[in-house]
Amino acid sequence: MMVQGTLYIVSAPSGAGKSSLIQALLKTQPAYDTRVSISHTTRDKRPGENHAEHYYFVSNTEFETMIKAGDFLEYAEVFGNYYGTSHETIQKQLSQGIDVFLDIDWQGARQIREKMPTARSIFILPPSKDELKRRLQGRGQDSDEVIAKRMTKAVAEMSHYTEYDYLIVNDEFDTALNDLKAIIRAERLRLTRQKQRHDALVSKLLAD
Repeated sequence: MMVQGTLYIVSAPSGAGKSSLIQALLKTQPAYDTRVSISHTTRDKRPGENHAEHYYFVSNTEFETMIKAGDFLEYAEVFGNYYGTSHETIQKQLSQGIDVFLDIDWQGARQIREKMPTARSIFILPPSKDELKRRLQGRGQDSDEVIAKRMTKAVAEMSHYTEYDYLIVNDEFDTALNDLKAIIRAERLRLTRQKQRHDALVSKLLAD
């Protein structure tokens, strides 16, 4: 019997290093058993983006049809464009024994936990507000006004950390990455997964 994969919900304020940690984790795992969830979106494709690699690019009509059919685990409208996570796409990968990572905010995480209580959730915190601000400024992408708004939003987001199963403080990147790997390892050693994986062995060991 195929061992069921685990859905990991990962949330963090902007600048805490969530995406970098997920990408670094994926480089240490075989592609056949760990992947990042690919969302559906109605926004236009940007240069260098590919359908089914970065997003599933669909029309507004297609997206709204999927909403009516209840196809999304969660979805949201951001600046006039829809973004959503397909239930079918996630389930298909999990049923193949693949662990799937979903990079999402606390509101989306709450929607998903209601529909998939077996999902595991991880919240990533920065070591301090000063460091978070320094990282946001270091990107060189935003004005002081935008950074100030991001900082205010970050405090609101961080207040939801208690809703998650695991908490990682990303002070030193390699330590945080090892913490993330440890969570995945521990989840793969859970009794339910190990029973599936070693069913034949356990049967032989317990045979009279």
